[in-house]
Amino acid sequence: MMLELRRRAVFPIVFFGLMGLGILGVERGFATEAVIATNLAAAGLIALLERLMPYEPSWNRARGDVRTDLLHMLFSTVAIPEVIRALMFGALAAVGIWLADRSGLALWPTHWSLVPQLLLALVVSEFGQYWMHRWMHTTSLLWRLHAVHHSAERLYWLNAGRFHPLDTFCNFTLQAGPLIILGCPGEVVALFAMFTGIHGLFQHGNLDIRLGPLNWFFSMAELHRWHHSRVVAESNSNYGANIILWDIVFGTRMLPAAEPPRDPGFEGVERFPTGYLEQLASPVTFFRTP
Repeated sequence: MMLELRRRAVFPIVFFGLMGLGILGVERGFATEAVIATNLAAAGLIALLERLMPYEPSWNRARGDVRTDLLHMLFSTVAIPEVIRALMFGALAAVGIWLADRSGLALWPTHWSLVPQLLLALVVSEFGQYWMHRWMHTTSLLWRLHAVHHSAERLYWLNAGRFHPLDTFCNFTLQAGPLIILGCPGEVVALFAMFTGIHGLFQHGNLDIRLGPLNWFFSMAELHRWHHSRVVAESNSNYGANIILWDIVFGTRMLPAAEPPRDPGFEGVERFPTGYLEQLASPVTFFRTP
């Protein structure tokens, strides 16, 4: 009974607790600081919890992957989004202003409170991301980019950032671009970044957690471990980055009664490049159809 209670309590307590603190920070004008603080706190807590309540104990043993995953996290999760913001957000915001002027309508409900706006941002941003992620699994050219993420032989908090920079560019642009065009306020974009960061760490975390009915909203670890299955029919499912809504709508949500697989990867992963620079070159040097 206590074990099951712990499994079900950890995620909502930590996730909603950090989001609540982050919302307070955003409301008081500390948006950037709140995003950084909550994401760092989430990383530290999840790394600790992986030692206390691992889903698969063997995943807590490094396999020569920590340096590579750390570099992916720094460049793909931190640097690439900042480059996209600097190069594209101004132009996308100008497009949004033009559309609003042409239509005579406000494209975003700025009069709503922060939480409903965040929920709308999740629904809007996930639509393009869902289809890009799905195409990456079903299109050979795009799979070459996405294979880096699925080359992980274990799931733990740090490989939440294991993405080829071009993979990040495609998905982040389709996630954030529509929000900027529609005029989503900066504080809501900050909450979205906070939600995405905390959720991604939990989603890949080596944690023995259960979400129960929350698995119909979040695209959390119990669902995502099936997405990392070596069986293509299983990995071609649960594409949502944060929420599972579009998987439900388009029939790709999968959560069998069986335990998720404990050997993530794909055929040929044994010879997939393991170094960071080699993984950057892997779309050219490594060939495998999805």
